[in-house]
Amino acid sequence: MSTEIIKKPEDVLTMLDSLMREPAPFWNHFYSDRTKRIPFFVEYPDENLVSYIESGMLNKGRMLELGCGPGRNAIYATLNGYAVDAIDISEEAITWAMERAKERNISVNFECKSVFNLQYMEEFDFVYDSGCLHHLWPHRRVGYIQMISNALKSKGYFGLTCFAPGFTEIGGAYELTDWEIYRERSMKGGQAYSKEKLIDILGDYFDLIELRAMNECNDLDMKFGVPFLWASLWRKK
Repeated sequence: MSTEIIKKPEDVLTMLDSLMREPAPFWNHFYSDRTKRIPFFVEYPDENLVSYIESGMLNKGRMLELGCGPGRNAIYATLNGYAVDAIDISEEAITWAMERAKERNISVNFECKSVFNLQYMEEFDFVYDSGCLHHLWPHRRVGYIQMISNALKSKGYFGLTCFAPGFTEIGGAYELTDWEIYRERSMKGGQAYSKEKLIDILGDYFDLIELRAMNECNDLDMKFGVPFLWASLWRKK
């Protein structure tokens, strides 16, 4: 019998996945050259993450980072008292992150796995996404947000950075509708979100605490910040 049959909602997601670019090979290639001039290849943590932690607004505890890349935010959070699980689909990124953690002589639970295979239940005080959401196909977004809500403890916090509409240092950030993405079979490098759309897609699960443009930073600041990203903080309802 053919496997190309739709019998349940998960089959629809699998079918749509098959029509789009497979993410793991792309991101492995992306992270394979560490010399590329990519803004977030630096070792500094996101400036908004630093502000959340230094202000004391978040309780120290367990943190989950989704799409952790080379580990800069997970390492910073670990150094500041969090027990961190950090996930990325790229083996190259996880290898790089583990090397960075070893250089700091700290322990971070880095794992190479898909965010869609995570089934946590109220285990984390804080979930952080620095650039994962805007690379997800819209048909996977609902399950992703539900997973985050399930993973958080009651009144836990969700931190998010994602593309704002406009032009970035590495290309355009286009505010496409979900329908346009499927008509073109492309997010053109990443789906940009307006403030209104972020509130629309997250508002059923989280209360908005803060939403602003990232502050621009440089090496002297020892923080990462670029103005083409939104920085937002939410609390689980």
